[in-house]
Amino acid sequence: MMKTLFCFLFTLPIVAAPAAGYHVTKEIHIGGEGGWDYLTVDSAARRLYVSHATKVVVVNLDTDQVVGEIPNTQGVHGIAVAPDLGKGFVSDGRSNSVTVFDLSTLKQTGTVQTGQNPDAILYEPTSHRTFTFNGRSKDSTVINAQTGQVEGTIPLGGKPEFSVHNGKGKIFVNIEDTNELVTLDAASMKEERRISLKPCESPSGLAIDPGSSTLFSVCDGKIMAISSGSGGKLITTAPIGEGPDGVAFDPGTHSAFSSNGQDGTITVVQGSGSKWEVVENAPTIKGARTIAVDTKTHKLYLPVADVDTAAGLGPNGRPKYKTDTFKVLVVSK
Repeated sequence: MMKTLFCFLFTLPIVAAPAAGYHVTKEIHIGGEGGWDYLTVDSAARRLYVSHATKVVVVNLDTDQVVGEIPNTQGVHGIAVAPDLGKGFVSDGRSNSVTVFDLSTLKQTGTVQTGQNPDAILYEPTSHRTFTFNGRSKDSTVINAQTGQVEGTIPLGGKPEFSVHNGKGKIFVNIEDTNELVTLDAASMKEERRISLKPCESPSGLAIDPGSSTLFSVCDGKIMAISSGSGGKLITTAPIGEGPDGVAFDPGTHSAFSSNGQDGTITVVQGSGSKWEVVENAPTIKGARTIAVDTKTHKLYLPVADVDTAAGLGPNGRPKYKTDTFKVLVVSK
């Protein structure tokens, strides 16, 4: 009887179990040459805006097809959209300017000069202002999004990285070289508060839970710093992977996602209040360091390209990439 049972089990077909957690489900091929930085999801309009070298590539989120581009954005870093105004804004780091474009046609409608090396960019809807965060001049340029006129400059006391808003007139920005998080008031264009994120070092990516104003900063040293935007204090930290440059929050799954470029993973953090914990480390591809989430489908998007190891490093110390390998990873359960 034992022998018969053994033979029966041995001959059963082996069926691969479906992936239970987050995993790469698709790759959207874009091609071309050059690097990338931020990407922005407009869930309502079903568009993904991806920075790529000197242009922004626009992808239809329902078909995963490239549907257009915004050219001549020198040293592009970030993209912000103002659906209520029908406008979009691109930070052009090399030309110290912002490209303004029409959301329906993707045509450029103007440019605005900013501080030095505008990096992150944000549209704040209650004030109808666009804020650039300028790495070299260590300040924020405030632009009237309706008229395109510069309305002011906010000194930040350090090198700003990513920024978010709470939908109620408050803006939060990581300060990389002081390991701080700064709160700005959009109406008065003034700094409101500054808190330390230590033991977080060199905070870069930043995301927000709009319901609770909980903030998620990803840092060197494999740390996510979780802080209270309303209370103005560091709540706790969570361990993440190496080399993060982006983080996203999905209110639908109540999860924060750290994109760890050096490890080639996504760390998924869940919780509430003062208790947050890692629930998963999902594989992606090494180099996938920035991230955005579609809150409608709960899919994650991470740009990446194949490193050309034979070409060595570029003059900026960054790797060179193989031609025509640029793509966006789609990650979901």
